Amino acid sequence: MNIVLDTNILVSALWSPERNATDILAAAFARQFTICYDYRILDEYNRVLHYPKLKFEEWEIESILDPLVKNGISVIAPPIDDVVFERDADDKKFYEVAKYCHAILITGNLKHFPEEPDIMPPADFCQRYLR
Repeated sequence: MNIVLDTNILVSALWSPERNATDILAAAFARQFTICYDYRILDEYNRVLHYPKLKFEEWEIESILDPLVKNGISVIAPPIDDVVFERDADDKKFYEVAKYCHAILITGNLKHFPEEPDIMPPADFCQRYLR
């Protein structure tokens, strides 16, 4: 099964290691799921995780990004023009990659995305696919 992770999932995994986001990453790193991303998503992951206000150490960032890249699938998703992202246009890349890869999009910001069954918060994903 393919998944796409919104950046807030990675931040949550680093902040709260005993939460759903960490379980999702652990399952993906154990190859239960495949994380799909593109260069735009990888750039955002890297940029956000390096924000000084988050105070993540380089080894913490590498512990997430290195296996994500190694075990994930990098794609070039075509633009989807018939869906408008009014709240945060930067989130469109996650939606485009998820659609292209037939993946479940996992996010803590459901309000930023269209209401669709394959877009869900981490708790719902864990309940459905990990427990």
